[in-house]
Amino acid sequence: MTLLVFDCDGVLVDSELIAHGVLAELLTRLGRPITMDEALRTFSGRSRQDTIRLTGELLGRPIPEQDGAQARAAMLDAFRRDLKPVAGIREAIVALPYRRCVASSSDPERLHLSLDVTGLAPLFGEHVFSAALVARGKPAPDLFLHAADRMKVVPRACIVIEDSVLGVEAGVAAGMTVIGFAGAAHATDALATRLAQVGASAVIRTMADLPPTVQSIVKLR
Repeated sequence: MTLLVFDCDGVLVDSELIAHGVLAELLTRLGRPITMDEALRTFSGRSRQDTIRLTGELLGRPIPEQDGAQARAAMLDAFRRDLKPVAGIREAIVALPYRRCVASSSDPERLHLSLDVTGLAPLFGEHVFSAALVARGKPAPDLFLHAADRMKVVPRACIVIEDSVLGVEAGVAAGMTVIGFAGAAHATDALATRLAQVGASAVIRTMADLPPTVQSIVKLR
């Protein structure tokens, strides 16, 4: 039984430039200038808890509670206003005759908002899992193993679709096959190369390539 395990940010929804733009602006305003590229390299794929910890390390102090709350509100408002699904994702999902779920580093509020705003929530129903449910975020395998357990599928039968280095590492650590996706607005040739280097079995640049790539993996099993 094949289970497709989708990351959310950068795979289902094109959110990374929005979210990391807000984070870079916050850190810069608080005295630690950071570029979008550095923010993406540092924080992509991380849970909210790990992001809060790392921002504190970069600043040398915790982010003031009011500043953090304002930045989060700005990000969620931007999601409501501007967030779009990744091009071709709906068609790719519908074309694949396998069970599916979401396993995302985003906290539950952000995760469900992302799926609701982009109209993708009905494709997954209740099968949506946040890193808030496990002790360790990516690159630890905990979230993917939790999703497989809840879906009652063994890890080796799972195919993970991920856009971050940490996410690919987590999928590999969980004993799952991983497809790297480097086709969202933040993706670069360097990202595609890095996803392959850390263990993605295939790397695709468009969601039109997802169904045939999944099918080729399934046939080899």
